[in-house]
Amino acid sequence: MSNRFIGARQTTLAREIQLTGTGVHSGAPVSLTLHPAEADTGLRFLVTKRGKVISEIAAHVANVKNLTLCTVIGDGAGTTVGTVEHLLAALRGLSIDNLYIEIDSKEVPIMDGSSAVFVDAIDRVGIRELSEPRKYIKVLKPVRAEENGCWGTLEPHAGFRMDVEIDFSSPIIGNQRLQYEMSPGIFRHEISRARTFGFMSDVEKLWKAGLALGADLTNTVAIGEDKIMNKEGLRYPQEFVRHKMLDAVGDLALAGMPLLGAYRSYRGGHRLNSMVLQALFADASNWEIAQAPRARATRSPVHLVPQTVVAAE
Repeated sequence: MSNRFIGARQTTLAREIQLTGTGVHSGAPVSLTLHPAEADTGLRFLVTKRGKVISEIAAHVANVKNLTLCTVIGDGAGTTVGTVEHLLAALRGLSIDNLYIEIDSKEVPIMDGSSAVFVDAIDRVGIRELSEPRKYIKVLKPVRAEENGCWGTLEPHAGFRMDVEIDFSSPIIGNQRLQYEMSPGIFRHEISRARTFGFMSDVEKLWKAGLALGADLTNTVAIGEDKIMNKEGLRYPQEFVRHKMLDAVGDLALAGMPLLGAYRSYRGGHRLNSMVLQALFADASNWEIAQAPRARATRSPVHLVPQTVVAAE
């Protein structure tokens, strides 16, 4: 197999990270602590109440509970965590496999509306490689999901390729398409700072529905009738499709392991991203678990390097 994909060994954070912020929909304050975890833990949310863990929720598509404006995961008892996609995008985008995510609210903080704050925090503490080989979900056959003129596909590929296209009637956005062979460098520099966006005409309706209570110009690109309302303008050319790609990286992290596949979406969103994963896992012949070769353990933060990936027994 091609050696273009990133990292032979599983990873976690080198040190704990503590962050605070506000829920974009609830408007409530949130405290978030990212704890290093051992190999094969995966990405797991620890929901706390008055300092005690009340639920442990694996970041997996099987635990998705709602996909209205954000991705919400939960347990069987009704405990949920929403707006997980920007944090999961940072973790998967930087190739972090194992982490306990302690949170004292029902929503991951929105920060600046992108993954940038999470990426910066991770870069400050570093990433530690573990001794166990990295495991992947390897796409074996093409799968497709479609709904209301929107569609998405996953196809076999030697790395993780993203091809995202959006098409809005607003002339501020219009049709935008972006393609990348994803890597930590590409995610960090080309995707991570792209912010969520919304239309001013929808604000009152969202507020009445109890949504977007924490949204403002510090965390959302606001689109008026004929202009961007944020004084600083856009951070990237085609920032809108870049944010949709960021969302897709986070939503596809709910595969539970890094994907070896090529993702293509047209007019997609959280619901479509989830539908494609559900289509993948609906048939066991669509995928298999693959892993990198075993390698000597190290406990110090290191830069990830390309490695060959081989099928697990």
